[in-house]
Amino acid sequence: MHVTAASLARSVWKGPYFVHFPNLQQCIKNGTPIVTQKRACTIMPHMIGAKFMVHNGNSYVAVMVTEEMVGRKLGEFSHTRKRFSYRLTKNR
Repeated sequence: MHVTAASLARSVWKGPYFVHFPNLQQCIKNGTPIVTQKRACTIMPHMIGAKFMVHNGNSYVAVMVTEEMVGRKLGEFSHTRKRFSYRLTKNR
């Protein structure tokens, strides 16, 4: 399990923040994505193979859960800011 700053913010005695997604196993079998705004939800081992559409504040970003993502948050994989690119002139 990867230790991140987000996982260290929650007390150990409380346990991981997890949201129950109904029909999770059915969505894994069918391949249909689960639309959610719960960016703080911790990814659990039984969620491997699921597709999520995670809200980034503007639109929904597709996230496919793999084994390496267990223990991290859903919001870590849907970026909320665009890349900045500096242009030398306005005409280009």
